Amino acid sequence: MKIKRFADGEIYVQVGESIRGCDVFLIQPTTPPVNDNMMELLIMIDACKRASARSITAVLPYFGYARADRKTQGREAIAAKLSANIITEAGADRVLAMDLHSGQCVGYFDIPVDHVYGDSVILDYLSSKRISSGDLVVVSPDVGGVARARAFAKKLNDAPLAIVDKRRSAHNVSEVMNLIGDVRGKVAVLVDDMIDTAGTITNAAKVLHAEGAREVYACATHAVFSPPAVERLSSGVFQEVIVANTIPVPPEHQFPELTVLSVANLLGEAIWRVYNATSVAAIRE
Repeated sequence: MKIKRFADGEIYVQVGESIRGCDVFLIQPTTPPVNDNMMELLIMIDACKRASARSITAVLPYFGYARADRKTQGREAIAAKLSANIITEAGADRVLAMDLHSGQCVGYFDIPVDHVYGDSVILDYLSSKRISSGDLVVVSPDVGGVARARAFAKKLNDAPLAIVDKRRSAHNVSEVMNLIGDVRGKVAVLVDDMIDTAGTITNAAKVLHAEGAREVYACATHAVFSPPAVERLSSGVFQEVIVANTIPVPPEHQFPELTVLSVANLLGEAIWRVYNATSVAAIRE
């Protein structure tokens, strides 16, 4: 792909070789700057369609706007559905996504969606640390993530589960209330799909320390890291912050407690299975 920006900010895309009759996989996380990367993806899809590609699969390691997946107040947009419609209209035949914010995002697309999960990479890494199963407790930083945390705990030898009950007063502002479950003297593993400003997960970690947790680990697939996330995560409340590389982590977002795991093999396997028309769900088995 030849991609450049015009002086006024418009995006130019040209495919560098013939893809006529090819099955094309466009790997493009719609990361910050979200709108630029989303538009770039749409123009790439259109370029491939006009170059007579046989099929176009949009591979989205991170799907921006996924959090706007429902109306919580009157007169709000459902931007996740809108984004899905735009990708479909641009000409994508299939979407391969990783760790969507919620299950209903799959249904927003009117084309086939293969949904893969990055937790297997994080689970393998945690297993290598050989934390005693009796010492481990998996914690959801809010009530909405309980199903995710429960599934994660089940794969960690059915570890016990705790929940931090949170009240949110405004967007990107969280207020932690109390803890449901026992973490005293244990290694707490906070599990979420993404870390944005890190307010939720940092406040949850402070509550866990106050309740007597020995160590606190943070695990998330998507490292959005909007300011002041790095300052919060490196403030000493976490033993380790474990994320995947679905979003590139620039040098200025690196800090000593951060561990970035690669999902390249997982996505590569999923792409190969889509291309060969074999089961993608079998990756988790």
